Amino acid sequence: MTLERLEVDFDGPVARIWLNRPDVRNAFDGLMVTELRKTLFDLRTADAVRVIVLGGRGAAFSAGADLAWMKAMAGFSREENLREAQALADLFFTVYNSPKPVVARVHGAALGGGAGLVAVCDIAVAADTTVFAFSEAKLGIVPAVISPYVIAKIGVSAARELFLTAARFDAGRAKEIGLVHAVVPEARLDDAIDSYLRDILSCAPSALAVGKRLIREVQGRRPDEVIGLTTATIAEQRTSADGQEGMQAFLEKRKPRWVS
Repeated sequence: MTLERLEVDFDGPVARIWLNRPDVRNAFDGLMVTELRKTLFDLRTADAVRVIVLGGRGAAFSAGADLAWMKAMAGFSREENLREAQALADLFFTVYNSPKPVVARVHGAALGGGAGLVAVCDIAVAADTTVFAFSEAKLGIVPAVISPYVIAKIGVSAARELFLTAARFDAGRAKEIGLVHAVVPEARLDDAIDSYLRDILSCAPSALAVGKRLIREVQGRRPDEVIGLTTATIAEQRTSADGQEGMQAFLEKRKPRWVS
């Protein structure tokens, strides 16, 4: 697939996906949504890739929806709007459901769907000058497609405030509410990302994939509802090739040689 809206770089086990529309601050349009979803979907089964970093070229991570795209959608029928919304929902679910960790490299601005993209990533690191907003209500719309991921990340109280005011907020507030995990000066952004990557790459790939699935399956359920799931999960992982290798390496005081 020839990419017009993205750049993809491979650095050993790290795939870096760059939103590449700097002239419009990496705003989403239909083609970007399609390319990003397809790229992320394909990376699911790329054995050489163990972690994905998502960033933006130019001055911003993503300013949300492209104005020309929004203008076109204003004339769409309900059925056409449903198709566009479904494509966007499929993109966010592909990130959410990825068996590989997805790290957001955030700078400049993350607005609307751009902020939603930050929310659905597993780990997010932001430059301290980044501006965020769930700005949809100021345009007469709602952050519907991103809402499951945003509410899970920042909680109902913060979502009420930020969805219902569409107010802009800084990186410090984004960290306070859990939207991002680390805030650093922009000059140190890549160093902070690399620190996370080193930790991720020290872990067993199968353990990360199972761990991500476990979070999805346990979230929002009572402990007694998931006892069978959690006990089966740890038993299976302990007896897996990576589980056996990890425990043996620990006992032998050496680095593990992951099988998966």
